Amino acid sequence: MTASLPIALTCGEPAGIGPELAIAARRILGAEVPFFWIGDPHHLPSGTAMTEIADPAKAAQVAPGTLPVLSHLFAEPNQPGTPSRRNAQGVIDVISRAVALVKAGQAAAVCTSPIHKQALQDGAGFAFPGHTEYLAHLAGDVPVVMMLASPLLRVVPVTIHIALADVAARLMPDLLDRTIRLTHSSLITQFGIARPRLAIAGLNPHAGEGGAMGREEITIIAPVLDRLRREGLDLLGPLSADTMFHARARETYDAAVCMYHDQALIPIKTLDFDGGVNVTLGLPFIRTSPDHGTGFDIAGKGVARPDSLIAALRMAAKMAKGRAPWA
Repeated sequence: MTASLPIALTCGEPAGIGPELAIAARRILGAEVPFFWIGDPHHLPSGTAMTEIADPAKAAQVAPGTLPVLSHLFAEPNQPGTPSRRNAQGVIDVISRAVALVKAGQAAAVCTSPIHKQALQDGAGFAFPGHTEYLAHLAGDVPVVMMLASPLLRVVPVTIHIALADVAARLMPDLLDRTIRLTHSSLITQFGIARPRLAIAGLNPHAGEGGAMGREEITIIAPVLDRLRREGLDLLGPLSADTMFHARARETYDAAVCMYHDQALIPIKTLDFDGGVNVTLGLPFIRTSPDHGTGFDIAGKGVARPDSLIAALRMAAKMAKGRAPWA
């Protein structure tokens, strides 16, 4: 992947805060991070400083305060806060187009603006739970995992969007093994960490306390960790999750692998709510995304904060250069 190439920023759900955040990010970043926005120019707020480009390579020639736009026309005009079913297919096609540009060597990475899954399902029969699964499909149905990353912490949940009551049944040795391996290899190839150190959380309070509070650590987690350690992986755990995320503990590892969604996301959102970035590990290309939703309630009001999108664009640029973010 060529570091000098621009990043492809998808429009996401046009009725959300994505269009206005793209403008704000361009205004703040200027020429620091080269990127172009893929979407319908008519969906941008009135008076936007923008320049349509026919080729991603032209993004570098656009003035720093002006948004480079690779036009992708949609079926209907945009109304902030109210998604249109007729625009659903356009949202999906923009994601596919961004991936195709990266595969063709015309963009360094994909940064995705938030989508509204229900609108895509209702309007275009979208058959995927979300962005991550669709991107994995576009990449050839490769196994992927979700990482949330900030300058303070990187976390990877083993199980994601399932009920807490179902976590223990889904926590299988092969899933844990695959998640740890993908996290380890991605830290090397995409974050530039030569020998990653991973902290692995237990499932139960106090990591089961020797079986007194649950046996998943003994029967599932520890055997996987022992096998991977014999292969040379540097792993801590299973650890009690309530002592993993204070400042001194975070200095001992490069990423934390957690057993369920909130075990991973509560710490990072508490530590750095606005700076968290969603990264998909396992794809043959770089994908980042801001860690927030469509914001229908504030769309078009000019109050949405671009911090997470700016962090996502910066991370994508650094990953494309083969450097660890914030190194």
